[in-house]
Amino acid sequence: MRMRPDAIMCFLLLLLAAPPACAQAKLERLYAIECGERTAPDVAPWTPGVNVGKPIDFVDNCYLLKHGDDWLVWDTGVADALFATPSTEPGAWKRKSTLKGDLEKIGVKPSDVKFVAVSHSHPDHVGNVELFAQATLLVQRAEYEWPNANGTPRFVATHPVKLLDGDYDVFGDGSVRMVATPGHTPGHQSLLVALPSTGAVLLSGDAVHLQDNWTARRVPAINADKDKTVASMQKLADLIGQTRAQLWINHDKPQSATIKRPPEFYQ
Repeated sequence: MRMRPDAIMCFLLLLLAAPPACAQAKLERLYAIECGERTAPDVAPWTPGVNVGKPIDFVDNCYLLKHGDDWLVWDTGVADALFATPSTEPGAWKRKSTLKGDLEKIGVKPSDVKFVAVSHSHPDHVGNVELFAQATLLVQRAEYEWPNANGTPRFVATHPVKLLDGDYDVFGDGSVRMVATPGHTPGHQSLLVALPSTGAVLLSGDAVHLQDNWTARRVPAINADKDKTVASMQKLADLIGQTRAQLWINHDKPQSATIKRPPEFYQ
C-alpha cells in the first residue's frame, strides 16, 4: 500500500521532532565535600625519614557526581557521628558538618544515591557507607575480602555490592572509571572523572597522601605493599599523561583549600 505524500511528510516531521533514540545521559557535575580534618602529631609514618616529629594537618574529602538521573558518592569520609560526639583523643579525626547535611543542602537525599564507591576500607573513607544502604557498593574484590585485624569483615554483608577485579567503567561511556591502584591497601582504587568543561580529574584516594610524596614517589611506612604502591603511582602518572588529568590528592590540605566547595561544583 502506497502512502499519500502528505502522510509521508507528517511521518518525517514526527521523526525530526522526536529525540534521538541513541541519546544518552552524560556526566554533568562533580561536588567536592569536606568530610573530616585532623592534625597528626608526627608526619613520619607518611614520609619515612623526612620531617620526623613534625605535625601535619590533614583534610578528608568526599565527592558527589551527577550522571544523568544517577548520583554516585565517592568515599564517605569519617563517620557523621563524630560531628555530634567528637573524639577527645589527640590527633583524632573531626567533622565540621555531616555528610548527610551537606548532601541535603545540595538537594540530594541519601536514598537518591545509586552508587557508593570507596577508594579503600580505612575508617576515614568508609565512615558513612551505610548512610547509603540501598546504593550499590563499588569496591575491589581484594579490598572487600580483606578482613579486619580481628578477622571480621570490613563491610556489611547485606549491603548490595558489585565486586571489581581491576579497572571498571561505571556508566559505560568513559566518564567515570574506577582505576585499580593497590599498595596502600590490597584493593585500593582511584577514580578518573572526565568532565565536559573541566576536563579530566583523577581522584587519588590514598594512592598518594601528599604533594611532596607524589613528587618524590615516597611510600608511607603504613602502606600494605611498597612495590605495588610505586607501581600504582606510575599507573596514575601514565593516566595523567594520557588524559592530561588534574591530580586531586585526597588528604593534601593546601591543595584542597584551592578546590571549590558546595554549592559550587565542577562541570
